[in-house]
Amino acid sequence: MTNNETTSRVQLIRHEIKRRTLDVVSVETISPHFKRITLSGDTLADFISASFDDHIKFIVNPQAAEPVMRDYTPRSYDNKKKELVIEFAMHGEGPANQWAENVKAGDQAMIAGPRGSRVIPVDYAWHLLIGDETAFPAMSRRMEELPAQAKVTLVALAHDVRDRRAFDSRAQVDIIWVDTAEQLIDWAQSFALPAGEGFVWCAAEASIIKSLRTIFIDDKGHDQNAIRTSAYWKMRTAAFHEEVQ
Repeated sequence: MTNNETTSRVQLIRHEIKRRTLDVVSVETISPHFKRITLSGDTLADFISASFDDHIKFIVNPQAAEPVMRDYTPRSYDNKKKELVIEFAMHGEGPANQWAENVKAGDQAMIAGPRGSRVIPVDYAWHLLIGDETAFPAMSRRMEELPAQAKVTLVALAHDVRDRRAFDSRAQVDIIWVDTAEQLIDWAQSFALPAGEGFVWCAAEASIIKSLRTIFIDDKGHDQNAIRTSAYWKMRTAAFHEEVQ
């Protein structure tokens, strides 16, 4: 249990929101329910994504009177190459999913943002990352960014074992896989927080996130300024994404 309540060390950075029309360079199926799509365009020369869990707005039908927009994590980007990689979790429904199912190299896409970044320092004594499939791109990016001295516990929920992936990292990592939301909650309840200042990051379905926040703040007494809990989606609700506080 943490014994101190601190001010937040998370830095908020605002970005100018731009719409960017990009070309699809490549489409890769990396597991049964994930597609990795690489986009390119001159407008990416000044693209900024300062945090591993930033999100852009992917605009499915930009010419429509009311375009459909969905949130996605910039998996990686290269300003010199003017390339942006996005990983789509394929869940079988919705306009963004349909676009990703049918897209091919040479097609075009439009994105906007990110509008801001919440930069979480890497120098915490320990890091805990928890997420379901929708969090895998952000978790992968974070693992690649953490330094060798970082101590990390990563808990990942994959309903299909074929979607389990390697989380490449220089850090000292303990990876735990679970198959159900119930197993994820059970693990969190039994986990003893390490000593020292640590950061807890969670992203998953809304009901899971609500339970995790209660477990870590109310039950375990973790510093509420050293936790980020994001609902990346909500059961039977389209276009849902919110911070849970």
